[in-house]
Order: sequence, then structure tokens, then C-alpha cells
Amino acid sequence: MAVLLPSFMTALDNTIVNVALPQIRAELALDDADLKWVAVIYPLTLASLLLLGGHLADTVGRRATLLLGVALFSISSAGCGMATSGLLLIAFRGLQGAGAALILPASLAVLSHDLPPRSRTAAFSATTAALASALACGPVVSGVMTQHLGWESVFAMNLPLGCASLLVGFVVPRRDPSTSSWPTRSATLSLRVVALACCSLAALAHCLIEGPAYGFAGVPVVMSGVVFAVSAVGLSYELKLRRNTALRLLFRQRPFVGGVITQLLWGLSVSGVYFFTSQFLQIGLDLTPTSAGLTFLPVALSVLAAAPFTARMASRWGDGRISAVGLLMVGLGLLMVALGSSGGSLVHILPGLSTVGFGSALAVPLTTRALESSPDHLSGIAAGLFSAIREASGVVGIAFVGAMVSFVEQAAAAAGANDSDAFLSGYQAGLCLASVLVGMGAPVALWALRRRRGTPEDGRGASVFTSKPGQ
Repeated sequence: MAVLLPSFMTALDNTIVNVALPQIRAELALDDADLKWVAVIYPLTLASLLLLGGHLADTVGRRATLLLGVALFSISSAGCGMATSGLLLIAFRGLQGAGAALILPASLAVLSHDLPPRSRTAAFSATTAALASALACGPVVSGVMTQHLGWESVFAMNLPLGCASLLVGFVVPRRDPSTSSWPTRSATLSLRVVALACCSLAALAHCLIEGPAYGFAGVPVVMSGVVFAVSAVGLSYELKLRRNTALRLLFRQRPFVGGVITQLLWGLSVSGVYFFTSQFLQIGLDLTPTSAGLTFLPVALSVLAAAPFTARMASRWGDGRISAVGLLMVGLGLLMVALGSSGGSLVHILPGLSTVGFGSALAVPLTTRALESSPDHLSGIAAGLFSAIREASGVVGIAFVGAMVSFVEQAAAAAGANDSDAFLSGYQAGLCLASVLVGMGAPVALWALRRRRGTPEDGRGASVFTSKPGQ
């Protein structure tokens, strides 16, 4: 519970605001750009500061970082509920993301290094189920509370969750293995890397959000592009020429590299689909916001149903095979949703959404082994980097899949299709693109979790992975 409850709370805030946005816009008189920033600033700040959160988890301690993150998240949630302007709401939403950036790497580090070895896969499965439940319940809870209590209530609900998380968070050991002796300067992640990563991601997000308003040749957007380019070059210099010790150690581990690649593909594909599926349900199928939120429940229920069996199947058939099958099932589910969306009924897309849920549960061992492969004193950085890639790719994925949706939609409209049919064509094209992207992760999972025949199990209960020098 010390990990599940804070993780559930932060995941819930990723989706709970979407349904409330129309009411927020009307009451605070926000324009289009401000409304986008309200929606994006949370995952943007979260992704930008996750590496810093991982650094603090390794140096200050996992328990202290977790409790600090929960406190910051709860206080900023209260500020969001009391905000009287768009600027204040955006600022407090950014602080929420900063609190979540401390919670997530500390939580994942606790799971991968503070639990008994044979309990880790089960714990990761439980956490995945909690996150899926939060993502599925978020739109439903937001719709009901916004309709009956006002948009402020969706932020106020974080206060009791935060207080409960603080209470159960004290069960985490005060001194964990990574803080018994502080890591040397050469073994820690350079704060310059964190700063450059923040600047590059923020500049890229500004280009994507403000580009339609100012034009991609406008001065503000061009300046953001310059900042992104300079930051990216500086980040490349820090990571390659200076040969940062922490990242070099992490990227020598094949399971970690494979996990990072699949998280990148997952974020670019599934995150964009989730965003546009919410619109399709309301635009294409004329569902109310609450009904549209309920549609995502099959995903969570499928994850919950498959999670208890994932560890047993991985033990019998191998982590790599089960993870690859899971990723292929997610891709197949997206194709099923694309085909079912032409039926004009909710019944036709539910099998696809359920398949996505089952596949997501089967892919859990890849995350487990990726984080277990990191050295203990770098567990926080590994978890932070892992989560940062997922969140950052999700922000970019909405724009990436959205570009395909917009291109096909405009082409269909130019060919004479009405607005509803044009959007459906674009949505189906986005689903197909996402399916290909997530399916590309299957061979990566087989490569990352490959082992030689007869290789014994190591002391953590995970197989000993072998790789060639330099891999």
C-alpha cells in the first residue's frame, strides 16, 4: 500500500482533468493555448523532473523522496482547487507534476530493490493493475464529480488520498541499501543532464502546443526550436563525450535497454490512441463524458484478470516470450478497435479494448527485469529514467499520432467526406500507426530478455541474462 496508493493517486491525475476541461475553460475564461497548457503541464513537468526524482531517491533516500513527493502533490492539489485564474491553475498543475516526479521513481525503486525477490513480479503486476484502474476510472470519476460538485472537486479528492499515502509511506525502511553509503560523484547522474533534459523537453512541448497558434515559422516557436536544438546538442555531449558513469552502467544492461526502447514505442503509440479514443467516443458515437469514461473499464478489468497469472506464465514460458506476446496482443487490440470503430456501436470496440488490457498485463515482466537489472545504488535513476521516457514519449505521442489523424482527416474532408466520417478515417489511421509502433516492441523484448539454455536462476529469482561485450 505504501507504493500502490501514491502511484494510483499520480496516475489518476493524468486523466481526471480531461473531462473537467470544458467547465474549467468557461469559469476561468481560458483561450485554446491556456487550455492545452492546463492539460499538458502536468505530464510535461512530470517527465522533465523524473530524472531529478531518481537522483534524489538514490542520494537522499527512497522513503524521504516518496514522502516529500506525496506532501508536495497534496499541497499543490489544494492550490489547484482554489485557483482563480488560468495562470495559477497552470502553476499549481506544474507543482503537481513535480510532486509526482518524486513519487514515481522512489516507488519503482522500492518495488525493484526493497521487496523479497520472489514478490517483485507480483508487486509490479499489482502496481500495473492499480495504474490501469486509475487511468480507466479517472474519466468516470471526473465526469460524475464535475457534473455534481464542480471542477474544483476533482483536485480536492487528492487531499484524503495524500494524507493516507503519507501515513502508509512510513512503512518504507528509513535507511535503504542505496543510502547506507552515499554514491560517489562519478556514480551519480550529473545535474547538468537533468537541466538539459528539462530544457529540451519543455522547448519541444512549446513548439508543438504553440505552433498552431503562432505558426511554426513564428518567432516564439522558432526560438523554442533553437532552445530545443541547443539543449539536445548539450545533452548529447554530456551523455556521450563526457561518458556519464551512471548512464553508461545502466545502458550496459540489455534488459534495461530493451525496456527503454519498448517504453518509448509504447508512449508514442498508446498514449496518443488514449487521447483520441476519448474524442471518438464522444464525437463519433455521441456518448456523454461519463459514458465515454466507462468505456475504458474493460481495459482495467482485463489487466486485473490477467495480472495474477502473468508471473506463473513467465516462469513457465520465459519472460521474453510472454512480454513479446503481450506487446503483439496490444497491437492486435488496437487493430480490432480500428475495425470495430466502423460499426457505429460501442459493442464493436469492446473486444479490442479488452485485448489491449490483457496484452498490457502480459508485458509486465519486461518492466520488472529492466529495473531489476540496474545496480542497486542506481535504482532511483533507473526508475526515473524509465518513467521519464514513458511520460515524455506520451506527450510527444499525442502530437505524433495526432499528426497522422489530422493529415488523413483533412484528406478525407477534401475528398468530400463529412466531418464525422473524416474524423473516423483519421482515427483509424492513427490506430494502425500505433499498432505498428507497439508491435515493433515484440522482437525487442525477445532480444532484451534472451538467455542461454541451461542458465540457472540468479538470487533474485530472475534469469541471468547474458550479453556480448559492449552490449
